Amino acid sequence: MAEKTRILVLGDGSWGTALARLLVQNGADVVLWSAFPERLREMSERRANEAYLPGISLPQALRFEADPFAAARGVDLCLSVVPTQHLRKVVTRFEDALGGNVPIVSATKGLEIETFQRPTEIIASELGDRPLCVLAGPSHAEEVARGLPASLVAACDDTAVAEQVQAAFNSETFRVYRSTDPIGVELAGALKNVIAIAAGISDGLGLGDNAKAALLTRGLVEMARFGVSRGARLETFFGLAGMGDLITTCTSRHSRNRAVGEHIGRGKTLQDVLAEMSMVAEGVWTTQALFGPEAEGVAVSMPIAEQVHAVLFEGVDPEEAVRTLMQRSPTAEMEGLLPGSSGA
Repeated sequence: MAEKTRILVLGDGSWGTALARLLVQNGADVVLWSAFPERLREMSERRANEAYLPGISLPQALRFEADPFAAARGVDLCLSVVPTQHLRKVVTRFEDALGGNVPIVSATKGLEIETFQRPTEIIASELGDRPLCVLAGPSHAEEVARGLPASLVAACDDTAVAEQVQAAFNSETFRVYRSTDPIGVELAGALKNVIAIAAGISDGLGLGDNAKAALLTRGLVEMARFGVSRGARLETFFGLAGMGDLITTCTSRHSRNRAVGEHIGRGKTLQDVLAEMSMVAEGVWTTQALFGPEAEGVAVSMPIAEQVHAVLFEGVDPEEAVRTLMQRSPTAEMEGLLPGSSGA
């Protein structure tokens, strides 16, 4: 009888819990690590994560561990589901605990404000050279945990590692495709959250279906334009990690980023919205990173992202931001995106 694959999941949020549950159901030996021992104790006793994934039972085989060395002992694969702004301090705790040949799969979506690094870049800078893979796509934790169908993409420079990830995650309800463009998949997962905030603002202002459809379409162009400028492949943004995840995040009632935008469109301040949230809306911090000092200015035209930043951090009224976007000088639809074009 083949020995079970041992998998360590870093992060006890809704997505980490949902994926840990899926991996156990797929037959893996899974341990869920958290920086909060009391929360793990409660999850172990109740067999539920009521704080982040209420109403979903957790399998008895799922193990919980707060000590990095005990959690990482003998694992074959590590899944990181830690919010970007907390990722660095978490992975440093595993510098000596996690073997250097253990592949790490990142399911985190964002950019670090202080360094402008992607999650896999953060992991590599702290844990050194090792196999790294990105897992992304349209996949709300609430639906995956209920066993509803979802398709994602595993992106890695090493096809063998991507195939290992596929083997671990694929099931009757969870299908994983391969990609060799981890930069594109990772950037798509981060940038779509910024556009989702804009989509929420549109909903909050009651701008209608026409406006939202245009917003998603133009937002995808911005995502692709930025990604290509950073070494990603154009086609990645029209796949699951780009268009697929953008649709879900901009339209779903489960989307925290869309919800942030909707509240702001209805008149709340960002501070009030965040104070009422128990979970992380990565798009807020990705927007800040995009226009922070480490980004050295956005080198490509991203007018929607610029206006999201203006609303969130510069006090611009959402209706004024819409007028600014609509009154821009006319241009070609794919300006600055296709080879040989320029500008925005």
